[in-house]
Amino acid sequence: MLVVGLGNPGAQYEWTRHNLGFMLVDFVAREAGRDVKRTECRALVGHAELEGRRVELVKPQTYMNLSGESVACLLRKRESLTPASGLLVVSDDIALPFGMIRLRPCGSSGGQKGLQNIIASLKTDEFMRLRIGIKPEHPVGDTASFVLERFPHAQRVEVEKILERSAEALRAVIRDGIDKAMARYN
Repeated sequence: MLVVGLGNPGAQYEWTRHNLGFMLVDFVAREAGRDVKRTECRALVGHAELEGRRVELVKPQTYMNLSGESVACLLRKRESLTPASGLLVVSDDIALPFGMIRLRPCGSSGGQKGLQNIIASLKTDEFMRLRIGIKPEHPVGDTASFVLERFPHAQRVEVEKILERSAEALRAVIRDGIDKAMARYN
């Protein structure tokens, strides 16, 4: 299985809302005592054993809006994997309240440009996703600026708790399948 966290490469994007996918991949890798640093298909890739299964953890380095290029390349090289059974994409979601997670077996991009590009590159929306809510409590004039802002220091402890819960949901998908995990975490 490929677990692809969406985000933007570079220190200037660390701790930004749009990098929650990268943050979850790094969180899971740390828990497993692994690194995500091998370069393949314009992505950083690492292996971990989660719930008794070998999982590849992926952070595309193409920037968010071109993530599909890396994902399509990785899937082509892994002929035994199909998007529907072997791909889970982790992304932020500005439509979900801050901290809420939503698992789905397939579906639209919901306006998330990284997901849009993956759907376009794979020519299917039949892949699992784990979305992590970043919706602010107040209206935002410039969504692009908001998602690229760093989480305030006051929220970072809460972000760590959100990553812990998201990692639990990810492990549940691997262990029990998407349907059971959705029933528990959505």
